[in-house]
Amino acid sequence: MTERAEAIAIRDLHKHFGALEVLKGISLTAHEGDVIAIIGGSGSGKSTLLRCINMLEVPSRGSVAIRGEEIALKPNGVGGLTTADRRQVQRLRSRLGMVFQSFNLWQHMTILQNVIEAPVHVLGVPKAEAVARGEALLRRVGLFDKRDAYPAFLSGGQQQRAAIARALAVQPHVMLFDEPTSALDPELVGEVLTVIGDLAREQRTMILVTHEMKFARNVASHIVFLAHGVIEEQGPPEQIFGDPKSERLKKFISSSH
Repeated sequence: MTERAEAIAIRDLHKHFGALEVLKGISLTAHEGDVIAIIGGSGSGKSTLLRCINMLEVPSRGSVAIRGEEIALKPNGVGGLTTADRRQVQRLRSRLGMVFQSFNLWQHMTILQNVIEAPVHVLGVPKAEAVARGEALLRRVGLFDKRDAYPAFLSGGQQQRAAIARALAVQPHVMLFDEPTSALDPELVGEVLTVIGDLAREQRTMILVTHEMKFARNVASHIVFLAHGVIEEQGPPEQIFGDPKSERLKKFISSSH
């Protein structure tokens, strides 16, 4: 079996917000084709960790590499770090598909315009090609008939599926999901999880912060349990859910059923 390349490599990542230390030395590697689910209680640092990968939050210490290229950081003069090369960050970020809790769609654009915006204006894809690809993606997420609608006229589940299509439109190396169903009404959660599950079966590299335990167990290849800013336990789903070692993880699993 050939060794799969590293898609994301996080080394000794720390993040402070003032005196509050949210991440306390996280090291984590996602190989090509991995689906990593990050679970843990609120305040454990899950979303902060995800946001550090694409530098929406700049780490206070440590490093992040995307496909072997380390993001250049430099001291910010007040004991932390800042990005050293804005163009490098933009280039690397343009190949990371990010799906947030809130859908973050541009309200003044149609669904199709939302999907083709980055390919055309960031990546320089010819418009006709971007439209063809965008329509195919909307068909995949079940929204082709809504391509000319504005976000305000879509349900939350439809908006989140549109956001996933938009993230896929840049042909990302890695998909990052930050609790993609937490803002949805319960009856709409399933339609979004179905789309994400389909992506997982395609062997797409994904890092997913989620509180949907059953879903994490079914789709992830690797589970990371975060507690108080450190990785308390990690491993394949059957081990994490079937034979948890730490008391904290046992408690967390039993309370989330």
